[in-house]
Amino acid sequence: MHVSPPPLHTHLLRWYDSRTREMPWRNHPDPYAVWVSEIMLQQTQVETVKGKGYFTRFMSAFPTVAQLAAAPQQAVLKAWEGLGYYTRARNLQKAAQRIVAQGGGLPDTSGGWAELPGVGPYTAAAIASISFGETAPVVDGNVARVFARYLGWPDDFRKSPPREKLAAWLLPFIRKSKRPGDFNQAMMDLGATCCTPRTPLCAECPLRKNCFAFREGKQSAYPVKPEKKALPTRRMVAAYVADNKGRVLLTQRVGEKLLGGLWELPTVEVTHKPSPRDAARALREKTGLTAVGAKRKGGVVAHTFSHFKLELHVYAVSGVTGVLDKKRPPPARFAPPETLPLTTATRRVIGL
Repeated sequence: MHVSPPPLHTHLLRWYDSRTREMPWRNHPDPYAVWVSEIMLQQTQVETVKGKGYFTRFMSAFPTVAQLAAAPQQAVLKAWEGLGYYTRARNLQKAAQRIVAQGGGLPDTSGGWAELPGVGPYTAAAIASISFGETAPVVDGNVARVFARYLGWPDDFRKSPPREKLAAWLLPFIRKSKRPGDFNQAMMDLGATCCTPRTPLCAECPLRKNCFAFREGKQSAYPVKPEKKALPTRRMVAAYVADNKGRVLLTQRVGEKLLGGLWELPTVEVTHKPSPRDAARALREKTGLTAVGAKRKGGVVAHTFSHFKLELHVYAVSGVTGVLDKKRPPPARFAPPETLPLTTATRRVIGL
């Protein structure tokens, strides 16, 4: 007598139930904690969020949506420091403020969550399914990778139509599972821990028997990735000034564009070979102070953003004269570096 193999959702849930879930946001009764974790996991690996304690520290600093809404933005950015993509933190606080202004109740549907700043359709589906049992499949980067390989679909899953197509394909399975939150978490965990981008652990995968890429030996071919364009390089020169109290002169990036609200050394962009004069110019233009001389400090600090590469040349300036004008933009001050949310490049410079 022929016995049909267990369906996909059964394989997934058995695998999920057999695992020890050590991530601090899993099985959490509070939708607020699930929301924070899902925002952190956008563009960020699980091990970074968990292993370096970002989630635990953030929740300790802002344990409720009301406390997040009322916090100074600088405190929120400081708690987020090092996670990158700081728009996520600003939108998280904006959403918290909107929730509080509307009475403090968290949405209980994916549609309600999707109306908040920074919450896209798949993040909304994750929160609603995990916290409220809504039958809404999640298609994040991990899930797209798992099923691009499983199905052998050559789509570019960075775009919305392929993600929507995959969500529609997954919908019957999430319905049959009767555990939408666990089903979604199982898919995301499978991609994060087993069906990884470079060295998938196919021997441990519960779906390998029916996986197209495993059967054909083409794991590295999926998901299909269009050829990357070479990133341009932007060369910057920064002035390093420290006083006799150990404080460093920092300026704030204004607005809500790249790294808005964070603090950095006085910096200017150059297109020529960097020189001490550029550091003096950076100091003068950003703070109004002048310097007699400057000396190269350490090597070049390199950092890659999503759309360009940063090459930061730092000079320690000397003979600084003048008085900081608090009304002069951008904001500038001498401060202990650990008290302000810093750009990653600035933290690396001060670490040198």
